Amino acid sequence: MSILSVFHPSSPELPNKVLTHHDDIAATLAEQGVRFVHTDTGLSVRPGTAQEQVLETCREYLDQLMTSHGSKAFVLLNREGDDPVQADVRDEHVHDADEVFAVVSGRAQVGLRLGDWVFSLLCEKGDRLVLPAGTRRWVELGDKPFCLALRLYGSEQGVQARFTGDVTARAFLGIDEL
Repeated sequence: MSILSVFHPSSPELPNKVLTHHDDIAATLAEQGVRFVHTDTGLSVRPGTAQEQVLETCREYLDQLMTSHGSKAFVLLNREGDDPVQADVRDEHVHDADEVFAVVSGRAQVGLRLGDWVFSLLCEKGDRLVLPAGTRRWVELGDKPFCLALRLYGSEQGVQARFTGDVTARAFLGIDEL
């Protein structure tokens, strides 16, 4: 189940609002310029699967997303268990292009700092976020990551995260604590 928790920065341990209905989540995020949709992709591929097999299984869905969002580049977020080689996306960062974050299987928590509030969205299979360029964000995968997501960007340069240096994202409840 997708869950949106809304926090005031002064109380990172206690959400002011918690939403679990897709329509309510979509409406609340839309007010902030973020699009959220949930669809049944019909895909069956497990996090940790080899990249070639993931791309083979997801090719039609990936092509459809790339075309419909005008994306120019993508990366896979593909984690099952700890992988010290991959960058820690838990630190707050921005991208210079719009991002489509589409969860194929597993789950991830996406934190967004929008205006005076922090929006923390537990995303599961079939969830898709469209984040405007420059949105301050982080991705929490928990102590035992299990997530396969497509991350699409509006430009090749947009793939590169720019870390803000703001470490307060780690003060908010993580995926294992909600």
